[in-house]
Amino acid sequence: MTNVGENVKRIKFFVMIALIFILAACGNSGIANPLNYEVSDFSYVNQNGEDFSLKDLEGKVWIADMIFTQCDTVCPPMTAHMAKLQGMVKEEGLDVEFVSFSVDPEVDTPEMLKEYAEGYSDDLSNWHLLTGYTLNEITVFAKDSFAALVAKPEGEDQVVHMTKFYLVDQNGTVLKDYDGVSDTPYEEIIADIKKVQ
Repeated sequence: MTNVGENVKRIKFFVMIALIFILAACGNSGIANPLNYEVSDFSYVNQNGEDFSLKDLEGKVWIADMIFTQCDTVCPPMTAHMAKLQGMVKEEGLDVEFVSFSVDPEVDTPEMLKEYAEGYSDDLSNWHLLTGYTLNEITVFAKDSFAALVAKPEGEDQVVHMTKFYLVDQNGTVLKDYDGVSDTPYEEIIADIKKVQ
């Protein structure tokens, strides 16, 4: 009887360990130490002058960043890296959306964003450049959704903002961020996208 009791205890132990591993894997979609920021609900305007909201991204994996068209420093390389990543994702046959939030919305019109983006990519079908809100709104949204700083010093035409790319899952949860300016880890981002799709 003792052996049977010990065997039952062992089986229960191994089942419990297996469940822990399964639940851990489900909890973060395979991304180690996910950020788990929740993107706030939004409804803005894209480069085509059309309404675009968080609802349009439901069930989709997406990459987000923050840029503005008059940026003299970090935005051109960030946008070039985003365009390169977009091309690599397409080659891999992955279904991913790209979202760039303007951090200078009172200057960046949909037309300006479209012209800006067309300088980097000839396919904007899955790339949404957003405006149609106030500077204060994007400042709060960036902080609440991405733990990101946005600030436009008074009398300046340049905006201080984060230079990360953010991986967001199908539920609007920010899982991870990456350097968007230099040494952008394209292969790592693609590998992480595959983990959550």
